[in-house]
Amino acid sequence: MPLLPKNWPLWLLVLALITLPIGVGLLWLFLTALFDQVHGLRPVGDFSPENWRFLTEGSVGGRPSIWVALKNSILFAAAVATLEVLIASMAAYAISRMKFPFRTPYLGMILVLHAFPAVSLLIAIYYILRVLGLFDTLIGVILVKASLELPLGIWLMKGFFDQLSWDMEMAALVDGASRWTVFWKVALPLVRPGILALGTFALLSAWGEFILPFTFIVSGKSWTLALYMQSFMREAFVDYGLMAAVGLFYAAPVLLLFLLGQRYLLNIYSGGVKG
Repeated sequence: MPLLPKNWPLWLLVLALITLPIGVGLLWLFLTALFDQVHGLRPVGDFSPENWRFLTEGSVGGRPSIWVALKNSILFAAAVATLEVLIASMAAYAISRMKFPFRTPYLGMILVLHAFPAVSLLIAIYYILRVLGLFDTLIGVILVKASLELPLGIWLMKGFFDQLSWDMEMAALVDGASRWTVFWKVALPLVRPGILALGTFALLSAWGEFILPFTFIVSGKSWTLALYMQSFMREAFVDYGLMAAVGLFYAAPVLLLFLLGQRYLLNIYSGGVKG
C-alpha cells in the first residue's frame, strides 16, 4: 500500500490553505516582536531589544512583573491538570467498575453539565466565591476551572477504564488487595495513555484560560499571563511591539511542551486501551 494517496498534492494544498492564516499570524508576531517597525510582513526598522524590556524591568506600564504572572500561570495550569486527572480518574473508575443506583442518569447528567455553557454560571460562581472568601484568589479560580472541566475528564477516562480487562484486578482482589490498592497499583498504570491525554488537554486548556481569571481576579498579584496580555488592549495607545514580544513569551512554554513531548502526544488515541 502506498504511503501517500494518489491525490496527495490536493490534500497538501488544502492543508497549506488551512495553516496559511496561522503561519502568517505567527510570522507577523515574530517580526513585530523583534523589530521596531514592520510594514505588512516586512521589517523596515532596526532590530529592537526594547520590545523585550519586560523581562528585566519589574513593572511595565503599571503592570505587575511578568515573572509573577508566569509563576501564577504555571501554578494555575499545573494545579488544574493535577486536580482534574486525580478526581476524574477516581470518578471514572468508580463509574466503570461499580454498580450503584441511578448510575445511568448520573452519566447523562455529566454529559448535560459538559454541554452547559460555563459563561451562564459566572454570576452564581461569583457569589459562591464571595461567600467562601475565595474571590480574587488563584485558588478560587483553580477550583472553578477544574470543576468545569471534570465532566469531560470523567467521560474520557471512563472510556479507557471500560476497555481494561477485569482479569488482573480480580486476581489482585483474590490475593487480598483492597479496592484502593487495585485502583492505584493495577488499573491506573494501565491507563497511562488516558492520563497523559487528559493531563495534556487540561494543562493546555488552563494555560489559555482567560474568562475565569478575568472575571474573578482583580489584584495584580494574582494575574496570569492571559490577563497580562489583555491589559494591553485597555490602553489608549497599544505598543504592538511589546505586546507581540509578550505574546511570544506566553506561547513559548506550550510550544516547548509540544516539541519535547510530541512523540508521546502523537501516540495518544482516544477511546481506551486494550488490557
